[in-house]
Parts: sequence; structure tokens; C-alpha cells
Amino acid sequence: MAYERTPKVSVIAPVYGVERFIARAVESMMKQTLDDVEFIFVDDCTPDSSIDIIRKVTSYYPDRQVRIIRHEVNRGLPAARNTGIDAACGEYIFHWDSDDYAEPDMLEALYAGAQAGNCDYVWCDWFLTFGTNSRVMIQPEATTPRGALSIALSGAMKYNVWNKLVSRCLYGSTAIRFPEGCSMGEDMTMLKLLAKASCVGYVAKPFYHYIRTNTGAMTQAYSPRHLEELRNNTADLCNFLRAEVNDNNIEQEINWFKLNVKLPFLFSGRKSEMKLWQSWYKEADKYIMSNKRQALRTRILQWTAAHRLGIVNHLYNALVFKFIYGVIYK
Repeated sequence: MAYERTPKVSVIAPVYGVERFIARAVESMMKQTLDDVEFIFVDDCTPDSSIDIIRKVTSYYPDRQVRIIRHEVNRGLPAARNTGIDAACGEYIFHWDSDDYAEPDMLEALYAGAQAGNCDYVWCDWFLTFGTNSRVMIQPEATTPRGALSIALSGAMKYNVWNKLVSRCLYGSTAIRFPEGCSMGEDMTMLKLLAKASCVGYVAKPFYHYIRTNTGAMTQAYSPRHLEELRNNTADLCNFLRAEVNDNNIEQEINWFKLNVKLPFLFSGRKSEMKLWQSWYKEADKYIMSNKRQALRTRILQWTAAHRLGIVNHLYNALVFKFIYGVIYK
């Protein structure tokens, strides 16, 4: 699609089963203060009224550049992101999940940060939002792509897709795409991009509201398919890093990453997932205490799991998930 001038940012929003939230998300997009933005909604054969809602809301903003691309069959979240990437025309790409919203100056601030430093990968702080309450999630600063990658692999910086602005040229030059057919852990793609970035930047302000309407979802059970996808994406990323990062420290950082992949298994309090934690990536357990960027309480939680001290795990979950997230942030 030809534009009179290249959009500054292409916002990509996969759409599937989000009719309860999509109106708020689209309003938030349309009210962004940055001009020259194209908004690409990828309809992954959504079975509800999401697309009708998108058309209605965007009709009130005729000056916005909006495209809706429809998949002929449901192909899953990673495929929807890839469709958007391949269709994008902007200088930068931003992935926006259709049940979330953001502060109106988010894209403007991220774009300004990218332009000021000539960066091809920029991130910001974000909000973890529960109903009426939000918690600001501060992200660390890094001055080099390698430094940022190390911090992300340690678990100190989240590698989610939705608080990052990435140059479209970086996607083009690397041909990096999301893993179609493997949705669980698909955000690991952002680590591949980070490993190949030439310059990074950080905007020290929260903008994006990641919605958690159900605190129980933070400890949801994993299906066999989800586990297989997670293992596949982890193996793929580890192989990629070993091939692309020429650094003696990368193997230790890969093991830190493996520990973070299986860390959520400790949050449910279920014995079945404790056993999963103990069976996955045993080779990484010896690296638990060496990850100084990880909070001490988290390292202790992992160490006690490795040493079969289940009572500590039970007490931790009772405090964090039942009280802090279940009561304070409810």
C-alpha cells in the first residue's frame, strides 16, 4: 500500500475473540499524539464482533491510516504478527495486543527516543493493570544491545512484545519472524531481534497498560501442547543465541534464561508443576545463585525447589499470589 510519505510507526494488532476489550484498545490507538501512524489490524478469523467494533470506532477518526487484513483461516497469534510485519510500511513497528491500552503519548515518546539515539530497538516502562489498580513495572537501562540482551536473559528485563519499538529495517535485514504454530513463548522473538540490533534506547516512563483481569491466570495450568511449544521456542532461541552471539558468557546467560522459562511453574503451588520445574533444564539449576540480577527472594525460591523444600514454595505462593495480587492489586 502506497502512502504519500512513509509512516513513522506501524502498529500491528492481532484480532481474535477480543470484542469485550477492543473498543478501549482502538480508542487508545486513535488518540495517540504521534502523527503519521498506520494501524494494521489482522483479523485471524475472529468468531465475534471485534471487526465490526474496530470499523465503528475507527470511523470517528477519518484522518487515521487504518487497514484490516483478514486471514482466510485461523492461523494463531504468531502468524497474525507476521502478517502485520510483512504488510507494514512504517519506519518502526509496534505490537499492540487488542485487549490492552496505553497512555496517549506512548508512540510519540518511543519514536522520539528512537530518533534521538538513532536506535533500532527501544523499550519503556509499563503498567501491570488489575481492574482498578495498576503497578508500575520499571525496566532497566542498557547502553548496548549486548548489555540489554544480558539483562533480558537474566530475567531483570521483560522480553514481551508490547513495550518495544523496533525498526522495520531490523526485521527486514534479519528476516526474523514469530514462530508460527508455537504461540507459547512467542515473545522470545524479541530477544532474537535484540541480539541483532545495532543501537538500543530506553524511555524511563510507563505507557503501556498490560491487563490482568484475572489474577488466577497468573498461575494457570499448562496444557501438553503449551509445554511442547514452550520447549520448542526455548530450544530455538538457545540455538540462535549460540550461533549469533560470540561471547564466552552467553552459555551462563542461556542457563539463566532457562531458569526464568521454568520459573512460573513454581507460582501455582501445584505439585504437578513443581515436578515439572524439577524435571526441566536440570543443567541450569547450578546457575541459580550466580544470577545476581535476579531478586534474592526469587533465587531462594528456586534454590529451595531444587533441594525439594516444598514448604517454602507453598508459603511464597500464599503470600504473593493469594494476598498481594489477590487482595492488594485486585
